[in-house]
Amino acid sequence: MTEEKTMVTAENGNRILKRRDLIRTWLRWICWAQRCYNYERLMGLGFCQAISAVIEKLFPDKEERAAALSRHMRFFNTENNWGAMILGATVALEEERAMGHSVTTDVIDSMKNALMGPLAGIGDSITQSIVKVILLGVSIELAVQGNVLGPVLYLAGFTVYALAVSYITFFSGYRMGRGAATKLLASSSTKSLTDALKIVSMIVIGALAAGNIKVNTIAAGTFGGSEVVLQNVLDSICPKLLPLGVLALVIYLLKNKRKSSVFILITLFVIGFALTFLNFLG
Repeated sequence: MTEEKTMVTAENGNRILKRRDLIRTWLRWICWAQRCYNYERLMGLGFCQAISAVIEKLFPDKEERAAALSRHMRFFNTENNWGAMILGATVALEEERAMGHSVTTDVIDSMKNALMGPLAGIGDSITQSIVKVILLGVSIELAVQGNVLGPVLYLAGFTVYALAVSYITFFSGYRMGRGAATKLLASSSTKSLTDALKIVSMIVIGALAAGNIKVNTIAAGTFGGSEVVLQNVLDSICPKLLPLGVLALVIYLLKNKRKSSVFILITLFVIGFALTFLNFLG
């Protein structure tokens, strides 16, 4: 479909907006939606700026445009990549309203408010807890080895992820309107993908812990005339058991005790210093 050809859907026939209008809106969102956070509206200004060109094209009347822009400048907060679906669905509903369909401003506002949380939950779980963990894990490992591809891989990988996910979700939201997020949340494929990525992220974290947490004990003793080195005993039970213990301690302090990263770093320093002084760690 060329830029000059009007977008078409099976349900609504010819659309007012062209593909280039949608591409422009998507690019505004993915590039600038998070540029102006504030406590009162969070991403509200970014959402309004992204949809402003669409509003201007759909509503020639100045007062109606002003009212629409005011509505879309209200409080809004979601995950930027997956939340693009809300913007796409909003664009579709505003277009239907401009075409005279039975879509009220209350319906549009309610849809936005209802979908902010669920899509933020999905987006944060996948983007922050899975994708970034995997990319940072691989990139940090390369960087530690002095490979310049480390930071390049992270930058390129996350850029591709953000562009691809936001593009797909935005146009999915536009095509399906109000039913887009409902269909996505109800889809078993989304849960399967999330579960699979969680497993991969746990593997990456485990590999990082084993390769980068350097903890060895020098404790040894003589039993029955033979010298027993504690580190060899631990390795025979489970290789890298001490690094695993440090990782488990950090996770426990973060999740169960809600301790800050500064507190955890100081705690690890004190424990390490004390055990080294007692000739347990080397």
